[in-house]
Amino acid sequence: MSAPENDQTPAADLPEASTDDAAQRFRLGYVPGATPAKWARVWRERLPDVALDLVPVGADAVGADLLAGDLDAALLRLPVDRSCMSAVALYAEVPVVVVSREHTLAALEEDEQVELADLDDEIVLDPLDAVLAWAEGGAPDDGASSAAPERPGLPAAERPATTADAVELVAAGVGVLVVPKSLARLHHRKDVTYREVADGPLAPVGLGWATDRTTDLVQELVGIVRGRTANSSRGPRAQQQAAAGTVAPEKGAARGRGEAPASPGARTAAARRAAQGKAQYRAEGGPRPSGKAGAKSGAKSGAKSGVKGGAKGAKGGLKGAAKRGKGGPAGKGGAARRGR
Repeated sequence: MSAPENDQTPAADLPEASTDDAAQRFRLGYVPGATPAKWARVWRERLPDVALDLVPVGADAVGADLLAGDLDAALLRLPVDRSCMSAVALYAEVPVVVVSREHTLAALEEDEQVELADLDDEIVLDPLDAVLAWAEGGAPDDGASSAAPERPGLPAAERPATTADAVELVAAGVGVLVVPKSLARLHHRKDVTYREVADGPLAPVGLGWATDRTTDLVQELVGIVRGRTANSSRGPRAQQQAAAGTVAPEKGAARGRGEAPASPGARTAAARRAAQGKAQYRAEGGPRPSGKAGAKSGAKSGAKSGVKGGAKGAKGGLKGAAKRGKGGPAGKGGAARRGR
């Protein structure tokens, strides 16, 4: 699954969570680059009685916070330690190389990609909070690093403490940096730019939680990030509502006064009449409206033309009858003369 549009909506700009200490709360962590805004809005629409706390957390600390119970779930970098944690994959980010505005790679078009081989002669910075899996390090638990490429370029004399520190060094012309695209956007500066790396390692993002803390609310969040509807029978709340008989009606069901939907035959006949009216309207040289408006105006025009034509036909019939009436006596006279 590809990454969604990067929504860097600050947590402060999201709908405010309830401040009632007695209310039930759910603590959702998110690592740098992850964007919980879309799912947080859906949560607050579906579960207004459960306050959602968004908690920024470092990529190196999120696992410990989940296991300690400080977080109920988190948007994090995959993979996770499957011996004690569960996770569902959401999307994978493409890697980019961050360079200074004066670097030769900055002259490439924004949609042009580079390859790892293009960085062989570069000093490639490796911050301590790096999240990409390279062949010499990689993921600890599921062998994902076996398919990862080798780290390109030359190592720096020292490793920067954070990605933000590495970006500052890049801006100063001290090396380049390969990171997921969301981190390049997060640490954007006017004096740096980035280009996608065609053959670099992807950065998968998922929703994770401690396996022994799999609650109904965690399952609700799993359903939200997977795109399940509010009435999905797989959600714990939907099952509770079904048991209580309070599930919302299915989409498309008749509402209000209980009218049944029109039968397919009635809809087909109505569509046929509308099409005939529209064809008549076009034949008379009218414009070609589109959609429902076109069908409606065509039907009106067809009906109007039919009435007008019927009136003309009736008028012509009356004239013809009048002429035949005048010729009737004459005919009788002629017949009388012929009889004489």
